[in-house]
Amino acid sequence: MKIRGWVLCAAVLALLLMTGCAAKPTKIEPQGKAYFTYFDTVSYVYSYAGDSAERFEERSAEVSHILEEYHKLFDIYHEYSGINNLCTVNKQAGGEPVPVDEKLIAFLDVAKELYEATDGEMNVMMGAVLRPWHDCREAAAEDPEKAALPDRDALAEAAKHTDFSLLEIDHENNTVRISDPAASLDVGALGKGYATERAADFLREDGAESYVLNVGGNIRIIGAKPDGSGWVTGIRDPAGGDKDFAISLRLKDTACVTSGVYERYFVVDGQRYHHIIDKDTLYPAGYFASLTVLTKDSGLADALSTALFCMSYEEGLALAEQMEGVEALWIFPDGGIKYTQGVEALIEPQN
Repeated sequence: MKIRGWVLCAAVLALLLMTGCAAKPTKIEPQGKAYFTYFDTVSYVYSYAGDSAERFEERSAEVSHILEEYHKLFDIYHEYSGINNLCTVNKQAGGEPVPVDEKLIAFLDVAKELYEATDGEMNVMMGAVLRPWHDCREAAAEDPEKAALPDRDALAEAAKHTDFSLLEIDHENNTVRISDPAASLDVGALGKGYATERAADFLREDGAESYVLNVGGNIRIIGAKPDGSGWVTGIRDPAGGDKDFAISLRLKDTACVTSGVYERYFVVDGQRYHHIIDKDTLYPAGYFASLTVLTKDSGLADALSTALFCMSYEEGLALAEQMEGVEALWIFPDGGIKYTQGVEALIEPQN
């Protein structure tokens, strides 16, 4: 059943504590709305700007419309009447080019740029490898006692079908084609953040200030609080324990995206296997417990939180430092925390 509607502020904020990044409430009572339909997660829209109820309703409805549109375009499991989406493109892999919306072309162009910028760590053509892991995770959820890992030989074979060159983008005719019938797209590392940023684009162009979007833990802050300060935003402690947050940052006009081992996982023989797969090992990356990226573009933050998660700290630090306007924060399995230089000024003292 699809559920939409107003959610009491206290209930919404309680749910936010379960995400990697969570914007803590200000003294000003916000208007808030939640949607339970897009990207298999919960999406929240908040206004701290004192909009009228009608104005907030109009803006949140358009945000919902944008998220729904991209949810359908990026869905790799379902097709929808009247559009060719990524599910359609995957199904026709090895066949004829598929006519698609210009918005999907633009998205795949960004994916290609990020593939090159991260030396292949952010690769939307990893579908052939990610699908077996997804299937094992789903099977484990249905029957934990029969949880099993993907076959290593099958993963090695799947990895032969992940090169980005297998994706053919025709800008003149607005078509997309996967040349290898065994290859497929999976945009989970980028799609949600990209869609969030398109919603943020609308709000900015509409003159919105003091808005916060939280799309499944992808935090996008538009502007600042009415007094000009930022929101205190907690980075979840991956180890849990007595404290909710490992560190808190005061943020404004930026995106905050965290990837962590605690998000989606399953257990086999007492060992946890999370969903962020290293392209080199074809197994869950083991460098960090969580990794947070701060930058003004939510799509970039989403992509880099995955890419840097699959790199050593030294490699990831070098990449983050060479990208303008990008800050990163690493939490290691032993609880240690490191971050780029610009994070220091954002740290909020813990009580």
